[in-house]
Amino acid sequence: MEAMYRENILDHGMHPRNRGILDPADIDCEFSNPLCGDRLRLTLRTDGEGRISEIGWDGEGCAISQAAASMLGEAILGKTMDEVDAIDKAWIFDALGIPLSMNRVKCALLSLKTLKVGLYGLDVWQRDEMKEED
Repeated sequence: MEAMYRENILDHGMHPRNRGILDPADIDCEFSNPLCGDRLRLTLRTDGEGRISEIGWDGEGCAISQAAASMLGEAILGKTMDEVDAIDKAWIFDALGIPLSMNRVKCALLSLKTLKVGLYGLDVWQRDEMKEED
């Protein structure tokens, strides 16, 4: 089973979905992981009903961070902000489907952090971090 997930990660890493920056964009946010050098810029457009209508991203990093960004992009397209808000760390870990070392957890979560900060502000990400530490 784990081999299937590894293939999915490789597929998204080599053939990322929604790669490219949107200009203009309603939301444009960039973050990096200083521990490993991974970087991600996420751009979004929304429709008049509060749904994510387009997503574009670009970045550099390991296969985990790039695959997670690609998978997350596919998952949020067409979703409302409430639906996006429900996506959490567990969703990313399930989507990747492989055990991650502590060093790789931050790589896997870079796209989610960039998304949440871009949509809601830094305070939301920090509140989510504190909630999960309890």
